[in-house]
Amino acid sequence: MKIAIIVHFFPPKWIRGMEIATYNIARHLTKKGHDIHIITWLDEGLPKESDIEGFHVHRVCGKNIRFLTPLLFWFKIFLCLRRVKPDIVHVQNSGMGIPAYFSKKLLQIPYIIYGRGSDFRFPWISKMGIMQLSIRNADAIIALTQDMKVKMESFYKGEIKVIPNGIELERFIKKEKLTNKIKQNKTIIYVGSLISLKGVNYLIKAIDIVNKKYKNIRLLIIGEGEDRIILENMVKDLQLDNVVKFTGLIPNTELPNYLQMGDIFVLPSLSEGFPNVLLEAMAAGLPIISTNVCGLSEIIKDGENGYLVDPRNHEILAEKILFLVQNPKIQERISNNNLKEIMKYSWSSVTEQIEQIYYSIKDL
Repeated sequence: MKIAIIVHFFPPKWIRGMEIATYNIARHLTKKGHDIHIITWLDEGLPKESDIEGFHVHRVCGKNIRFLTPLLFWFKIFLCLRRVKPDIVHVQNSGMGIPAYFSKKLLQIPYIIYGRGSDFRFPWISKMGIMQLSIRNADAIIALTQDMKVKMESFYKGEIKVIPNGIELERFIKKEKLTNKIKQNKTIIYVGSLISLKGVNYLIKAIDIVNKKYKNIRLLIIGEGEDRIILENMVKDLQLDNVVKFTGLIPNTELPNYLQMGDIFVLPSLSEGFPNVLLEAMAAGLPIISTNVCGLSEIIKDGENGYLVDPRNHEILAEKILFLVQNPKIQERISNNNLKEIMKYSWSSVTEQIEQIYYSIKDL
């Protein structure tokens, strides 16, 4: 089957959750014998056409022309769809659904939408109109979480299938951490963008509280973003220079090694979809402390494989961090629970479920 997957951004420049998920979906569908075509934004210095691990990447547009950029981008995606002539169009995020909508109306190509969290994160009026049009006319809808499904049901009256993200288990699965037997420091790890939506400032405030009561704490912040300077200044003001380390961006291939260095993973976000990094931390055997936003309670069961806290509350975040570092037996129990729980998340399982939806549409 020839499948076109529309995604706004794609690696190697973009390595966030949606981009990594799209890459893995394409890779595993290709292994199953499908002809996969990724249609995405043209980043500077990259070719317009390339092949990666057996699938095709088409990069279009590439120029910012103020308010015309989205329209031009969608139009060029449509032209690419007309040239590729896929059997099915798969849209990663309903905000990108307009080219698929027109390919269905003008080229008779069915499409599915995979709602992935950012769909409802910025509910501008214009975007909501785009979402309604693309969702209501889709041949099938997939939601990343149950929470996302409920939101999309207000636009789509058919059945919505919930399919989570997957993970490359063999890369992240926990190895024996011999260093833990001899080191005294406890390392807290955050991985993600350094933007206000991620709530890293609350994590730094929490670490300030923890550091006053538990001197062997360290925080490793992995990622880059527009708030980095603000966060670094906060660290200096709180005199946490010897406690908090910023690594900047790291290659995704090195992330397992960094996670293996950690003892606890913290995600203090104010809003999320289905962050792959939680699955990666679980596979590394890390207990999770996460804010209870959107559908994260579908991944983290409070007290079983981690703890859920209210967003914007650095005091309760500090309380949970302290509790875990001071209770190694509970930390070990939660770690073992995560290693069991993560086994149900694999890209082969995820893509098999997606593939079944493709066939159900194609057979209509």
